[in-house]
Amino acid sequence: MTCNIASAFKALCLSLLFVAVASRPTFRPKVFNVQSYGAKPDGKTDNANAFTKVWKNACERRDGSSKIYVPKGTFYLGGVEFIGPCKNQIEFVIDGTLLAPANPSDIKQDTWINFRYINNLFISGCGILDGQGKQSWPLNDCHKNTNCPKLAMTMGFAFVNNSRINGITSLNSKMGHFNFFSVHHFNITDVTITAPGDSPNTDGIKFGFSSNIHISNTHIGTGDDCIAILSGTSNVNISNVNCGPGHGISVGSLGKNKDEKDVQGLTVRDIVFNGTSDGIRIKTWESSASKIIVSNFVYENIQMINVGKPINIDQKYCPYPPCEKKGESHVQIKDLKLKNIYGTSKNKVAVNLQCSKSFPCKNVELIDINLKHNGVEGGPSTAVCENIDGSARGKMIPQNCLN
Repeated sequence: MTCNIASAFKALCLSLLFVAVASRPTFRPKVFNVQSYGAKPDGKTDNANAFTKVWKNACERRDGSSKIYVPKGTFYLGGVEFIGPCKNQIEFVIDGTLLAPANPSDIKQDTWINFRYINNLFISGCGILDGQGKQSWPLNDCHKNTNCPKLAMTMGFAFVNNSRINGITSLNSKMGHFNFFSVHHFNITDVTITAPGDSPNTDGIKFGFSSNIHISNTHIGTGDDCIAILSGTSNVNISNVNCGPGHGISVGSLGKNKDEKDVQGLTVRDIVFNGTSDGIRIKTWESSASKIIVSNFVYENIQMINVGKPINIDQKYCPYPPCEKKGESHVQIKDLKLKNIYGTSKNKVAVNLQCSKSFPCKNVELIDINLKHNGVEGGPSTAVCENIDGSARGKMIPQNCLN
């Protein structure tokens, strides 16, 4: 359903609902239109002060909920922070385009639009978050340049609970699109995330120290991970997501820092990976500083279309200096089920299960795997198994290498 049709349908439903309850007292949210506070949709006036003023008034309202409305038009916005706690529930409806500064140094914070310390925040609409990242991507060379500039992520959430995002589009972020830290009970639905496949570090959705996250009916195409699940995250449910281009759905990298926490309870179902470098990916640092557990993962009904490494457990992760390949990962992976994974692999090794010698993978189940090689090397697909305890049943292409 297109945005305009959806809006019309929503309006019709609301009008019918209004007729039905006209005889009852109504509790509508108070609407705060950003243009009423001086915001200009001209694509060049910095509206940060107007948006901050709107947020303050909406957040402090005590009698009933608040609705912040961004109408159609292009609203240029320097870095802005929306900080709670608020007195009520806030709905933030974006139907226009929010335009970031093209020059990365014009954003003086590490996230362009940041929400902190808020409960019951509902972001929706047909709008676009335009990160204008093209000018920033050539500067993103921190792996070889210690003086690289710090680039802003598009939208961040920290200490935000019982909230959701629905319907909006994030376009051409400078770094990651959506970043979540210490966020609990959060739903992401019908979101579109887009950046070119060669744009560095433009992760789609990134979570750390978060729990009870649901992502569904979402399309993500970026230059890095479509979704990244990091330290301290639990109970994540991902379904009906199209991923590509990008680096797949990644857990990690994990183990690099001493203060990391376990990652547990991930369900990934009904996913299409199209042209990604990886599909299912778990990566832990070879010389890890922390001993943590990665457990209770289910991957089911997943299609791979020309994916570089469809199934990739890499416990020898060491992407660039100064990291050194000198030890075994101390991250324990266990209780992992992969069921009905099918499609095509660019590499001959379609199933790569490289686990830690010190902490072998435990209880890994492979059920109905059908991954055919269609790359330039020729020959059938193969599997690699190292330091892994598990079982396989059903159709197995490539041939199972588990003991």
